[in-house]
Amino acid sequence: MQQRSLASTSRSVSAIGLGTWQLGADWGDVDEDQALAVLGASADAGVTLFDTADVYGDGRSESIIGRFLADRPGHDITVATKMGRREAQVPENYTPANFRAWTDRSRRNLGVETLDLVQLHCPPSAVIESDDTYDALDELVADGAIAAYGVSVETTAQALAAIARPHVTNVQIIFNPFRLKPLDEVLPAAAAAGVAIFARVPLASGLLSGRYTAQTTFAADDHRSYNRNGEAFDRGETFSGVDFETGLTAARRLAAAVPEGLTLPAATLGWIASRPGVTSVIPGARTTEQARANAAAAALLEGGTDLTGFADEIVAVYDEFLRADIHPHW
Repeated sequence: MQQRSLASTSRSVSAIGLGTWQLGADWGDVDEDQALAVLGASADAGVTLFDTADVYGDGRSESIIGRFLADRPGHDITVATKMGRREAQVPENYTPANFRAWTDRSRRNLGVETLDLVQLHCPPSAVIESDDTYDALDELVADGAIAAYGVSVETTAQALAAIARPHVTNVQIIFNPFRLKPLDEVLPAAAAAGVAIFARVPLASGLLSGRYTAQTTFAADDHRSYNRNGEAFDRGETFSGVDFETGLTAARRLAAAVPEGLTLPAATLGWIASRPGVTSVIPGARTTEQARANAAAAALLEGGTDLTGFADEIVAVYDEFLRADIHPHW
């Protein structure tokens, strides 16, 4: 697995990481043994970045990761967690006291003295633009509660505001064939500033798995059932904000352009990871088979497979089906 420098830190992280929202049981039930097996399959395949959050299963995801890593002394895994959604997402809740309480809780969940990387979890733009935010985060670094910090964002404007801050290690943003706007300014700005980019929701909540049809249904407690129109949080988090039927049509077109011998998810993950400015792609996985398949996509970064035709079709499909609705919104 290709390892890439995590910005100005001394750490390196894998080109394909693991997102662990699903281990908090917010995508339907995942039992603890299954969750631990997914973590193990990923680590054994060379994944060295686990991305989680304090609200994934109300801390369940963090706690499971903590137990897993406690049984793997000497591991090289970086855990990137997130904070800021335990209270209403209004600027007045992003205080030094809350930052301290949230990070202390995550430290307990993960069983560590110092958190590797903490990202603000899609806060309001006013928080991203405030000097006070970064003063508070710098204080946590100085105290040894966290080693580094970044920002997870919804929009490219928020990403650019975070990238402009001198101590921001990474920006996490939705980037996939259904969400191409980060290519315009965000990835070049991050590369120029030495800020890492984590590409989240890379398979558009499974739309780019190639497995879904118009008859596919999801559990009632799965956000793909209850948040399609942004009922619970930003609709861009579910299917990248793409209408489900439109996404199915676009995914079929892309699947037809995948090079022989590859799957649509593998080609998608390989393409994202190969974009200049991307540090790591963080797909989720509910099974060990998914975890191994996601990690295996990193082999495409070593050459030997021409993704040019697939890349051209990504742009063509986006322009035809998605650009008018998606590009102006995020």
